[in-house]
Amino acid sequence: MTTTTTPTTTPATDPALPRPEYPRPQMVRSRWLCLNGSWEFEVDRSDSGLERGLLERPLAGAITVPFAPESEASGVGDVDYLGAVWYRRTVAVPAEWGDASVLLHLGAVDHDATVWVDGTEVVRHRGGFTPVTADLTGLARGGQEVTVVVRARDPKEGPQARGKQSVRYANRDCHYTRTTGIWQTVWMEPVHPVHLRRPRVTPQLASSSFAVTTPLSRNLPGSRVTAVLSDADGEVARAEVAADLDLAPSLVLAVPEDRRRTWSPEDPHLYDLELVLTGPDGELDRLQSYAGLRSVALDGDAVLLNGRHVFQRLVLDQGYWPQSLMTAPSDQALVDDIRLGQEAGFNGARLHQKVFEERYLHHADRLGYLVWGEFADWGAGGHGVPTDHQQPTASFVTQWLEALQRDHNHPAIIGWCPLNETYQPLGDRVTQLDDVTRAMFLATKLADPSRPVLDASGYSHRVLETDIWDSHNYEQDPAAFAEQVGGLAEGRGYTNVHDGATISQPHRGQPYFVSEFGGIWWNAEMAAADAVQLGRETSWGYGQRVGDEEAFYVRFAGLVDALLDDPGMFGYCYTQLTDTFQEQNGIYDERRRPKFDTPRLHAVQTRAAAYEAR
Repeated sequence: MTTTTTPTTTPATDPALPRPEYPRPQMVRSRWLCLNGSWEFEVDRSDSGLERGLLERPLAGAITVPFAPESEASGVGDVDYLGAVWYRRTVAVPAEWGDASVLLHLGAVDHDATVWVDGTEVVRHRGGFTPVTADLTGLARGGQEVTVVVRARDPKEGPQARGKQSVRYANRDCHYTRTTGIWQTVWMEPVHPVHLRRPRVTPQLASSSFAVTTPLSRNLPGSRVTAVLSDADGEVARAEVAADLDLAPSLVLAVPEDRRRTWSPEDPHLYDLELVLTGPDGELDRLQSYAGLRSVALDGDAVLLNGRHVFQRLVLDQGYWPQSLMTAPSDQALVDDIRLGQEAGFNGARLHQKVFEERYLHHADRLGYLVWGEFADWGAGGHGVPTDHQQPTASFVTQWLEALQRDHNHPAIIGWCPLNETYQPLGDRVTQLDDVTRAMFLATKLADPSRPVLDASGYSHRVLETDIWDSHNYEQDPAAFAEQVGGLAEGRGYTNVHDGATISQPHRGQPYFVSEFGGIWWNAEMAAADAVQLGRETSWGYGQRVGDEEAFYVRFAGLVDALLDDPGMFGYCYTQLTDTFQEQNGIYDERRRPKFDTPRLHAVQTRAAAYEAR
């Protein structure tokens, strides 16, 4: 990206605010108001607060938004079941916003949110991983004060998408501290009643162009949309279209050959993109964005990036921090996690069991880090402890569509994975899980036909036409692992089974990768405590813990080599980037300190892969 647009907060952003940076970097308006910081707060464990008058009165405590009340960073640190929580804040709308319509945005609220402004309900939303927006037209205007109240319900059981959040009191196995309520930035912005909604920008490498669709809040006679693409040398392309007949006008920005520069991990070039909506009386809206020119294609059993065989050396990134849980403690922390992955030899990540905040994807775009977008459903398909089981519902599909809409434009995303580790025996009756699996797959293909879709990572591939095939394999003996995963050339790619039963439709030659492996258990501080019996609530990894650090390097290299040496394997995903609470199998510990000789791991991973020589 050649220039950086710095939106102005009105009043100016207070650097002391938590997470003060602009939260939506692909759709930047010049005026906004960050509402992070101190809010009134009260826990409502029995969810009786509406009846008890919490909507009308001041709340008993305080919290630092956008950190969840279970986290230390919030100033609350209550890790018990919360049931429901309430937030309250009086906001002075900047006078210079005048009569503009005011939009209130909440980046994510877990799980079931209702928002009131001055006692009027303005929006309700189910789902803890996707944005909530309320139009405050008629309730808020420049120079006024308004009181915002948010109630978030988060029952400990039930069919909600929760990712790896524990439904038990304490952490255990792959279940971690819960997140309740607001956990991403809260903010306001002024807009004209006729304004641009989130644009859709799709790179088309074959024609060296970008297809740009610009949804509108509504049409206005005589209005037009202009799109301008630029780079360090100035304007690259310009297009204009009438905006008074179509609710989503489309434009094409053709990139001349001498200005064509593709986005890749080696050269993550981003063009600047400006969109302007004008009416008969002048400008109505202006957005600053960016775009990367790249392609993802399927060629038999290969996934091609810009027409090349690029081996995907991915790492599983769960995105938890000990002091702030699912919310990054700072914007720099997001950058640091990507840099840590690159320093260890990974060129991308599988963003595991949460919908990561937009700024992570922005930094992945800037730094050339390949990512797979994923939903947060673990346990919804019958995997894990029986009491943790749940069945997916229509809200899974709703949230997933919201995530696809939010994240479509990021060039770093090279594939979608709606579900993770679902399983049912073949031949069983058609279930709600089958319906939701197919619905999420079809919804993804309709929302974004430009990227491959993996129906469910590991275990049960229930959609015959899934674009990608994968498996999860935590065998710790490199020789046994190589034998198990080494049959692609003979048409016997490793397939997960459950209790001896086949749980997937057959592999039909789709591109194949092992999307979870490794997970080698190592904690140097605990290694000397072999005499102490450690439970899975304290420390665990996959298989027997290695005896010492050197044994880790031998095992790591053996597992990685088995995949790098297979020309039929387009990539892998190693578990995991950092220790996550009791799961201590990361390359780094939970505070992001290196556990190993990182350059040595980088050398193991970055040698040429057989796939790249095809």
